[in-house]
Amino acid sequence: MDLLILLMLCCCLAYFLIQIIRFIKADADLTLLWAERFGHSPESKFRGSVVWVTGASSGIGEALCYQLAKLGARLVLTSRREAELQRVKKKCIEISGLENNDVLVVPFDLTNISAHKAATDKVVEHFGRIDVLVNNSGRSQRSLCLDTDLDVFRELMEINYFGTISLTKHVLPHMIQKKKGKIVTISSVTGFVGVPLSSGYAASKHAVQGFFNSLRIELGCYPGITVSNICPGPVQSNIVENAFAEHANQKVGATADQSYKMPAERCARLILVTAANDLNETWISDHPYLLICYFWQYAPTWAWWITGKIGQKRIQNFKSGMDADSSYFSKKTS
Repeated sequence: MDLLILLMLCCCLAYFLIQIIRFIKADADLTLLWAERFGHSPESKFRGSVVWVTGASSGIGEALCYQLAKLGARLVLTSRREAELQRVKKKCIEISGLENNDVLVVPFDLTNISAHKAATDKVVEHFGRIDVLVNNSGRSQRSLCLDTDLDVFRELMEINYFGTISLTKHVLPHMIQKKKGKIVTISSVTGFVGVPLSSGYAASKHAVQGFFNSLRIELGCYPGITVSNICPGPVQSNIVENAFAEHANQKVGATADQSYKMPAERCARLILVTAANDLNETWISDHPYLLICYFWQYAPTWAWWITGKIGQKRIQNFKSGMDADSSYFSKKTS
């Protein structure tokens, strides 16, 4: 009996150590990583599906388009820059078995609300349906609140919040008519974590979280339609370069080291796993951001203390003319 108890204790300890190692190596929340290993694969879910990706001309959106093309999805590509969308379309066709008619370019500015109905009608006329809407378009911010014009906060809400919910409201009736569909929205860890230098961006993402979490419940009477919120941490893209600065007509412009950030390709894969398994909310990030997410969930007082320490360092770097994050993490990882 004593030997059996000892064996059980050893097994429990081994299991605990395995989970600790998994968490240390994790680049997403454990539910998402479990789904990646044991759940439905994107390969089994997206072939032949009509997937509309906004913000498709760069970063996460571009990476998503290439992966979806390889999976055999039929694509709708949207952003403001038609030339870049045509470039992405060409590559999607080159790396897959898709034909020209399988990839539809629909360029428009997401803040142009009046263009959303015509764009949606064009997609439905071309493909007959919309199976998945990926709300990926958005813009970030790098400026202190006291130095930032109110117009910047308005623009962030127009792009990240109002534009996103407007397009969703135009697409949803078509999904309801077909009794199935996926609404996948790229939010951010700043959707539930306070971040200095991004007060307007964080506010817009908090709004996005609140809207889609509420929408998910409202759509409970349509079991074939799912709503997934994706919360990435830092990802390699040009989001900082194109971020708002203090004025609405000003952007950061400067490039910075991104080696410490998650590759867009890995983020895109985890987004597709989320959608394939209809997960309500997922966190996609390396440590220490992922660890901070757990602190915010389970120990908010500690989370505020940690965020405050990191936040003051970010502000010091910003005021010194350095990238707010990379210089901090390069010191930690060198």
